[in-house]
Amino acid sequence: MTAKNESWGSRVGLILAMAGNAVGLGNFLRFPVQAVQNGGGAFIIPYLICFLLMGIPLLFTEWSIGRFGGKMGNHSTPYILDSMGKKSIWKYVGVFGIFTNIAVVAYYTYIESWTFIYVFHTIFGTFTGMSKEEVSLFFEQYVNLTGSDLGIQFLPVFIYVLILGVNVYILSTGLGGIEKVAKIGMPLLVLFGIILAYQGWTMGANYASAEFPNANAWDGINFLWTPQYSSLADPKVWLAAAGQIFFTLSVGMGSIQCYASYVKENEDIALNSLSAGFTNEFVEVLLGSAIVIPIAAGFLGLDWVMENAGFGMAFQTMPYLFQQWGSVFGAIAGVSWFGLLFFAGITSSLAMGTPWMGFMKDEFGWSKVKGAVSFGVIALAMGLPTVLFFQYGYFDEYDYWAGTVSLVVFALLEIILFAWVFGINNAWSELNRGADIHIPVIYKFIIKYVTPVLLLLVFIGALFTPEGNDWSGAISALLNGHLFSLDSSSLISKITHEDIKAQILSNPENSEFLEKKMWFSSLARTQLIVLFLAIAAIVWYSTINRKKSFL
Repeated sequence: MTAKNESWGSRVGLILAMAGNAVGLGNFLRFPVQAVQNGGGAFIIPYLICFLLMGIPLLFTEWSIGRFGGKMGNHSTPYILDSMGKKSIWKYVGVFGIFTNIAVVAYYTYIESWTFIYVFHTIFGTFTGMSKEEVSLFFEQYVNLTGSDLGIQFLPVFIYVLILGVNVYILSTGLGGIEKVAKIGMPLLVLFGIILAYQGWTMGANYASAEFPNANAWDGINFLWTPQYSSLADPKVWLAAAGQIFFTLSVGMGSIQCYASYVKENEDIALNSLSAGFTNEFVEVLLGSAIVIPIAAGFLGLDWVMENAGFGMAFQTMPYLFQQWGSVFGAIAGVSWFGLLFFAGITSSLAMGTPWMGFMKDEFGWSKVKGAVSFGVIALAMGLPTVLFFQYGYFDEYDYWAGTVSLVVFALLEIILFAWVFGINNAWSELNRGADIHIPVIYKFIIKYVTPVLLLLVFIGALFTPEGNDWSGAISALLNGHLFSLDSSSLISKITHEDIKAQILSNPENSEFLEKKMWFSSLARTQLIVLFLAIAAIVWYSTINRKKSFL
């Protein structure tokens, strides 16, 4: 092990870096879509309750685990977790904390590259005069490598490599570089968000036209903020709300533990973790809900939004809607929107490189430059297929297995380690050591019992998702002694490709494409498994090295 020789320059920098890690594309793209698909105001109450019962406890857990491991010279999850449990299995559980970050950054930087190139398309007026359908087609051609390349063949590949290179360069400068980006990127992100939110919230009859005679954002705003208490009895909404917490706080990844491992031994983590968490919630709930849905509903109507809400709206719909604000402010809005998404993305992706770099520095003495470059090379090898075979679902496979399932599994295991193996009394003492606030003692009970149970329910819910996501019907069937049919989106169905097989049966004319998609899906999973096993092998080799150094 090497002695800890790097730390955060300031408390503000640490909090902004942690908030930047959490504030990502999911705040502005996934959250509003989840809200629409789960009843708008019906989603907000379960979401906020899940934040209190899952989000905050997991933040407490990961900051505590990270600082505890850091004082022993460990800066990545394999040995951070190993230092808390007596059995060697925990270091291999910690492999998730490196694996997930590499697998996610492989495709996450591809989304960053979209936001980057869309800033320039907006400045150059590419979308001016395009219809909604043409803007949508522009995006489809870009990701499918069939056009929208400004005459440069494979432009999406070039831009992807460029953005990944930017990440690698910043990572090579260490915590100082990450801190500088956070101090610039987070304020700009919030500024861009406020501009767009204000314009959306105040959008009224002055933007009405023959095409959009009833331009008004308040239908969307009312839909998102009118609570519907009946949602508290709907398991589907609770499951969606719990799932969003993982995406929005970046818990279950390993990057928070790595950042926290550079916190000084007696420095506060309780208030710092809450500050980072609530900054993320401010951005997500107030800004994330005030842009895409209100603006889209204002022009296209709430019914259209409810039918078409999805990830692609950010790139396939928003550039067209911004044009309705006039050429000048439309360009300002477009640059603000895609600039916001870019900074949200890069402050998150930078955090994903630190676990690998921390591990290689601790165990093999690698420099920051060598660690950053090796991280970039591995991410490139993992990520290029997501660019080249996007239309065959390579991207989606990474997002599901690494960006969803892996998060839940790792979060569940680490909170069991923290509260039950390390011991809740030790855990509570670690959390409160140097704390600048008094943490309500009820959280001791929540961390030990409530959060693990909720995490287990989330995992079981993903494993056995009922057909049509009809949890009420599934529970009724079980109470009556009957089994229920699994949805094609359930984890079990995903493993056996039932989702794609169902599409083949319903669309036999597309069977050739879908069979090819199934093949690439299997290839993506194989690549992810090989990555996990390779990291586990490196961890095993590092254990041998440690034993030799102690002889």
